[in-house]
Amino acid sequence: MTKQAHEDEHDHAAGGCCSANSATGNEGAHAKVKDVVCGMDVDPAATAHHATHEGHDYHFCSAGCRTKFVADPDHYLTGKPDPGPTAAPGAMWTCPMHPQIRREGPGTCPICGMALEPEEPSLGDAPNPELVDFTRRTWVAAALTVPLLAISMVAEMLSVHFVPPAINPWLQLALTTPIVLWAGWPFFQRGWTSIVTRHLNMFTLVLIGVGAAFAYSVVATVAPGLFPPSFQMHGMVPVYYEAAGVVVTLVLLGQVLELRARAATGRAIRALLNLAPKTARRIGADGEEAEVELADVVAGDRLRVRPGEAVPVDGVVVEGRSSVDESMLTGEPVPVLKEDGATVTGGTVNGTGALVIEARAVGSDTVLARIVKMVAEAQRSRAPIQAVADRVSGWFVPLVVIIAIVTFVVWNLVGPEPRFGHALLNAIAVLIIACPCALGLATPMSIMVGTGRGARAGVLIKDAEALQMMADVDTLVIDKTGTLTEGRPTLVAVETAGEFVRNDVLSAAAAVEAQSEHPLAHAVVTAAQKEGLKIAPVEDFDSQTGLGVSGRVDGRVISVGNAAQMVRVGADVSALTKTADRHRSEGAGAMFVAIDGRFAGLLAVADPIKASARDAIAALRKEGLRIVMLTGDAQGTADAVAKAIGGIDEVHAGLKPEDKARIIGELKVKGAKVAMAGDGINDAPALAAADVGVAMGTGTDVAIESAGMTLTKGDLAAMVRARRLAKATMRNIRQNLFFSFLFNGIGVPIAAGVLFPVAGILLSPMIAGAAMALSSFTVVTNALRLNATRL
Repeated sequence: MTKQAHEDEHDHAAGGCCSANSATGNEGAHAKVKDVVCGMDVDPAATAHHATHEGHDYHFCSAGCRTKFVADPDHYLTGKPDPGPTAAPGAMWTCPMHPQIRREGPGTCPICGMALEPEEPSLGDAPNPELVDFTRRTWVAAALTVPLLAISMVAEMLSVHFVPPAINPWLQLALTTPIVLWAGWPFFQRGWTSIVTRHLNMFTLVLIGVGAAFAYSVVATVAPGLFPPSFQMHGMVPVYYEAAGVVVTLVLLGQVLELRARAATGRAIRALLNLAPKTARRIGADGEEAEVELADVVAGDRLRVRPGEAVPVDGVVVEGRSSVDESMLTGEPVPVLKEDGATVTGGTVNGTGALVIEARAVGSDTVLARIVKMVAEAQRSRAPIQAVADRVSGWFVPLVVIIAIVTFVVWNLVGPEPRFGHALLNAIAVLIIACPCALGLATPMSIMVGTGRGARAGVLIKDAEALQMMADVDTLVIDKTGTLTEGRPTLVAVETAGEFVRNDVLSAAAAVEAQSEHPLAHAVVTAAQKEGLKIAPVEDFDSQTGLGVSGRVDGRVISVGNAAQMVRVGADVSALTKTADRHRSEGAGAMFVAIDGRFAGLLAVADPIKASARDAIAALRKEGLRIVMLTGDAQGTADAVAKAIGGIDEVHAGLKPEDKARIIGELKVKGAKVAMAGDGINDAPALAAADVGVAMGTGTDVAIESAGMTLTKGDLAAMVRARRLAKATMRNIRQNLFFSFLFNGIGVPIAAGVLFPVAGILLSPMIAGAAMALSSFTVVTNALRLNATRL
C-alpha cells in the first residue's frame, strides 16, 4: 500500500475527520465526525478530546475513547485484531479450579481435566484456544446430530422410515463416529487421565456413559449375531447412537457456555491492564519529545501527559496543573487536583490540563501492576468453604458409578422389556446427569467474579480466605492515625495574647519551626506558606529537647514549645490556659509562642478526622460490627477523636505495636471474629494477628503485605464496600452449592428411574445431558450476577 493510499484509508476510517482538522481551521471544522473507537458523532470544535496519529487529527467523545485509541491506534484504524491470550516462554500455567496444579506451558488439569491457563494475566481480549476449539467441535457435532435424531428418534416416534431399516444402523454409525471420536475426543482423553491418576471427575462419567452407549451400538451393528434373540426388536438388535451423539453435543455446548462465562470473569483484569497506555511521551535532556514504548521508560524519565491521556507510570508532577480521574484506583468518581509535587498513578486519566511527571515506579513496580497481580492471585485462591465441595467431589463420582451399576443391574433383572435397553439408557442417564461440574464451579466462579468486582470498587483482596472471613467478622479494630484521621497534622487555630497580632505570631513561629523536622513544625510552616506570610531567616536557632525550639528572627527572640518551655523563658501562659485545655479536649495539641520573653499566643495543631470517617463508622455499625479503636496517641486525644466521630465502642490509647496485637488476641479468645484496619508499620503485627487484616492503600508496604485486603484509597468508606462484597460473595457461593447439591440430589434418583413405578417417568440420556449443561451454566450465570452488586 502506498503512503497516500494508507492515508486515504485512515481518512475513511476516521469518517473524514482528518480533512476537518487543519491547523488553520477551515470552514468544515465544525462538521461532526465519527469517534473511531465507539462510532459516535463528535463535534471537533466542542469536544476536548483529540489525538494525532501519523499526521492526522482524530476526535473523541470522551477521555476513555481517546485513551483506548492512543494505546492502540492501528486496532481502530485498520481493524487489526487484539492478540489472543499468550504467555511468555517458561511462564507457569495453572488450573482455574485447582490452583495447586502448576506446570510450564499449556495442558490439562489432572484433577478436573480443565485446560490450564497462564498465571500471568494477558492483555488480549480474544477467546482462549480451548473456547475456539470447542466451539468448532460443537458446530460440527450439532450439524451431525440433527440428521442423527431425524433417522433415529423422530423416525421411530412418527413410524416414518427415512432410510431402509437394514441401512439405518450403519448410517447412524457413520453420523455418530465423528461426533464421538472427533468432537468428543477431548472428553475421552480427560476421562482416561482421570482414571489413570485416580482423580475421578465429570469426564470420568462422560467417558463411561458415552463409551458404553457407543461401544454397545457398534457391536450391535457390526455383529448383531453375538446377541441372543431376546435382545431383538422387530428382528433387529436396537442401537443407541443418538444417546451417545446427543450427550457429546450437549456436553460440548455446556463447556462452551461455561468457557464463555468464565472469560467474563477475566474482564476485570483485562480492564485494569487496558488502563495503562502502550506508549509514553518522553522528554529528552534537550527538551525534545519522543514517543517510546512503555517498556522503555525508566525511573527518572520526564514524561508529558497531555489532556485526556492516561498517566503511563507512577510518578510525581514536576510541571503543570490538572485534575486526574483516579476512579480506577479509589472507586471514587470525583477527579483529584494534581500540581507540582503531587503523586500520580499509572492508569489514571488526566483531565483538561497538561502535566509533566517524573517517573518513579515502572513496569511491575507500579501500583496498577501490583493491583493486577493481586487480583489474579486472589482469583486463583481457595476459600475454606471450597473444602466442602472438595470433600463431596472426592466420594461423589465413585458413588455415582456404583449407582449407575446398580441401576443397570436392577433394570436388567426386573425392568420392563426391552430390559437391556432400559438398563443401559438409565445407567447412562445417571452417569451424565451427575457430572459434578456445577459443584466444582460453585466456589471458584464466585471468588473470581467477586475479587474482580472488588478491584473496581477500590477493594483489593489478597486471597479468598480473607473474603470469606470478612463476611463473618463481628468486630472491627481500627487504628486512629491515618485510618480515622488524615495522618497529616494541620494547624487548626492561632490564639493570641495581649496586643500581639495573629499573623505576626504565626509568621514568627513558622520562621523558627522551619528549621525543625518535627511533623507539628511542618504543619505550622505549611499553614504560614498557604496564607502567604513571610518566613524570615533565623539566627541562633536552638532545639531544647523535651521543651521546644528557639531562635532570633528580625532581632527578636522567638520561643515555641510546651508550657515548660514558657516557664524557661519566663512567659506567663495563664491568659490562654483554658483555651489550650479546650483545644486539647477536641483532640488538638497546643504549642505556646513567646516573643522576647513575653507570651504571645498559642498554635493548635490537630490531625484532622477524615471527611468520610463519621459516615463510614455509622454504616459499619449498621452492618452489625462492634468498633474498637487502638492508638499509640494520648488518651485525651484518642477520646476526643472517638467523641467527634461517634459510634466507637471501645478506645485503647498509649499502645505499642505489640499491645495492639495482644488486644486483638484477647478479643479472639473471647470468641470475636476480628478485622483490623491500619496503615503504619506499627500496625503490621496487629494486621497479621487479626482474622482479616485490612490495609489502607495510602499506608506502608509493610502494612499492605501483612493484610489480607487493601483499600486503595485508604478510606474507611471502602471498608463498608469490602464488607458488603464479602457477604454478597459468600451468599452467592452458598446459593451455588445449594443448587448443585439439590440438582444432583433430585436428578440422580429420577435418572435411575425411581419415578417409573409410580408415574411412568424416565429420563433419557439426552435430557440428562441437557440438564447437566444447564446446571453448570446456571451456576456460572449466578456467579456473574456479582458484577452487578451494589456496594
